[in-house]
Amino acid sequence: MTAAIEREQVRGGAESRPDRGPDEVADRLLASAARLSRNAMTEIDWSLPMDPEKYGCSPEWSSLYGTDYWDELTVEQRIALTRHEFASIMCIGIWFEMILQQMVLTDQYLGEYHSPEFQFALVEIADECRHSMMFAKASEKMVGKSYHPHPRIGRLGKVFKLIAKDEVAYAGILVAEEVLDVFQRGCMRDDRVLPFIRTINEIHVLEESRHMKFAREEVRESMRGISAKRRHASALSVALGATLIVESLIQPQAYADAGLDVSRARREAAGNEHFHSMIRSSCTHLMEFLDEVGLLTTPAMRFYRKAHML
Repeated sequence: MTAAIEREQVRGGAESRPDRGPDEVADRLLASAARLSRNAMTEIDWSLPMDPEKYGCSPEWSSLYGTDYWDELTVEQRIALTRHEFASIMCIGIWFEMILQQMVLTDQYLGEYHSPEFQFALVEIADECRHSMMFAKASEKMVGKSYHPHPRIGRLGKVFKLIAKDEVAYAGILVAEEVLDVFQRGCMRDDRVLPFIRTINEIHVLEESRHMKFAREEVRESMRGISAKRRHASALSVALGATLIVESLIQPQAYADAGLDVSRARREAAGNEHFHSMIRSSCTHLMEFLDEVGLLTTPAMRFYRKAHML
């Protein structure tokens, strides 16, 4: 992002590029969804017992991996920790997917119902409903409970879904999807991870790739010709939303449920450079895109750095 600040000084809106447009992109994504959509509720045998030696996610993606606390844990404790951590991530995913669905419905409320853009928006909502069911079922099976964001964050989420429009709504959607994409791509190929969790990651990566393409095109379309004032405000709104999402992924209760000292776990996770580097690596493409369209402003960058996304 070395050019980000330089661009920030001269750009009044998104850079022009020969885009295909939302309808053409949506047409291709509709065809892809018709061919490739999957359903975890029928594809996974949820009655199979879990292998006690399999992790909930790749150990390297644990928030405590690489810390002194991790080194002190037994293998059984590490497995329990990753299961509760990934259950927390899935539940926070459900929370944000419900926000996402409402934002997309609001955006398309009086849309052109005959258009591919509108029709793919409905496909995306249907996908997100299935993903939320998939995550809910997986959380039930793996740890038998739900995790929720802090009540204050939950209230802010209600505000965000009411006020987020256009580029803020779709960039917010993109943030949540991009952050998990790299994480899940690694976990879905890891034989150490529970097989049904690997399948869930595979399904989510496949279907979210369509959602990310759609969101990028919607952001580009919304950014065309906007004022510098609106661009700065939108960039800040997206950064604030991104920070809340990333900082909510692993709830403190997950440490307690895994039998850990919550205070120590939170302290070591907060200072874990390995985990911070994993978060940054998962956000590389996101930051490049935000820079491209003019949403990586100097004030926004401060929030991304605070959340270790940049």
